[in-house]
Amino acid sequence: MAITTAASWLGTSAFSETPKVELRPNWTEEEAQVAIRAIYRQLLGNEHLMNSERLTSAESLLCDRSITVRDFVRCVAKSELYKSKFFYNNFQNRFTELNYKHLLGRAPYDQTEVAFHNDLYHAKGYDADIDSYIDSDEYRSFFGDNIVPYYRGFETQPGQKTVGFNRMFQLYRGYANSDRSQGQKQGWLTWDMGKNLASPVRTPSSGTLTGTTSGGRSGRYRVRVVRQGSRVRPQVRKTTTEFVVSYDQLSGRLQQIARSGGKVMSVTEV
Repeated sequence: MAITTAASWLGTSAFSETPKVELRPNWTEEEAQVAIRAIYRQLLGNEHLMNSERLTSAESLLCDRSITVRDFVRCVAKSELYKSKFFYNNFQNRFTELNYKHLLGRAPYDQTEVAFHNDLYHAKGYDADIDSYIDSDEYRSFFGDNIVPYYRGFETQPGQKTVGFNRMFQLYRGYANSDRSQGQKQGWLTWDMGKNLASPVRTPSSGTLTGTTSGGRSGRYRVRVVRQGSRVRPQVRKTTTEFVVSYDQLSGRLQQIARSGGKVMSVTEV
């Protein structure tokens, strides 16, 4: 997008002003180091990397021209470093959102995309799920073998749904922010995609929501649940309960209800 006052206000001007990082033919050692740093910054969600955490073997292979930029991206995404920062401590939906952001440079568009990767992980495992992003036609089309993935969700591009622009702002919290510092272990987009709503735009500096008047993260929601009575007794009875939770608690509570055998009758904003 163009460098405008709005871009500065939304916190995207830093990406407009930064050129894509690509290892062109006859690249130098210095250019390889620039690409390596850019890959770490992109895949680790702008988090500071300790020297002891660096993937020195994979870095050497890239510098020796034994692997491509895309191969190095794959090494990082499959590493224990990446797993420890984003996989082990997050809910699956949050992990899938971050994979879209880190590997494809955009937010997932709808629940179908998230469900696909969740099912793939459970059926074929972690490595197969990561490969599905990096080996996709979408990745090859935008990044190929030699371009470092970048946040492209802020730009209008062929094949990109307009809802992706708003969804990207739910995952992006500013150029100086890191993905782990947000303290969010559940999916940011679970509610919006589950209800098929366009996500509001939240400015990184103020947290202000724009573009919607309801269904946002700042609200509280009343959940009405029907629970089955004990089957031990002669007469099976059902009980209805209601409780109010914040958005951040909503996804976890709905999963808890499903595991306990309850049935959600309605979810309404208070």
